[in-house]
Amino acid sequence: MTDVDTFQRHDGERIAYIRRSGRGPGVVWLGGFKSEMTGTKARALDAWAAGRAFVRFDYFGHGASTGDFRNGTVTRWLGDTLAVLDSLTEGPQLLVGSSMGGWLAALAALARPERVAGLLLIAPALDFTEALLWASLDDAARTSITERGEWLRPSLYDPSPYPITRALIEDGRKHLLLGGPIDLRCPVRIIQGMADPDVAWQHAMRVMDCFGDDTELTLVKAGDHRLSKPHEIALILRTLDAMLAP
Repeated sequence: MTDVDTFQRHDGERIAYIRRSGRGPGVVWLGGFKSEMTGTKARALDAWAAGRAFVRFDYFGHGASTGDFRNGTVTRWLGDTLAVLDSLTEGPQLLVGSSMGGWLAALAALARPERVAGLLLIAPALDFTEALLWASLDDAARTSITERGEWLRPSLYDPSPYPITRALIEDGRKHLLLGGPIDLRCPVRIIQGMADPDVAWQHAMRVMDCFGDDTELTLVKAGDHRLSKPHEIALILRTLDAMLAP
């Protein structure tokens, strides 16, 4: 396995990453909420990227990075993303964002438009704290968040529930993108499973409508949220190849 390295943020927390050197444009992997850079898709992209510059990393409170997940917010994780882009990459980068990573990829592209050559969004959970999470909660969960500061959400993929905090919900409202056009000039490609229990394919349609004309959406009829089956990963890699073709 490629060695894991870390760099220190301004507050002393350390962000873990794995970096390949190689030709550009480089590719940066942005994982999802509660995911790690050792996941199936991230490892598949790392293997695909042999000879091309590639970075994958863990956000604050995720995987091998330091920090308490409970203290994580969209602002914090966007800061990690921009720190990776600024300090670990050179030249134009193609951002590959999965789930929450799709939201962070779009936010990073808006913050650094001159550095982003394109976006590949996999089950993109733009505005997920508000449009997908808060909107789906019952009164008891909302009361727990607003009055006690957090609610423990059961997970389909993890035996332990994980905290959804008031800070996460309130901070997410500062970064909402789906109320109007997302002003980016780079190509955007979206891959979405139609059997996704977390991000409905209709949400992906809404995301697509906010981007410019050079946006394409591919729907996978039986695809779930992870899109990690061999044929789904092959689709992701084919899409990357097409985006990076000279």
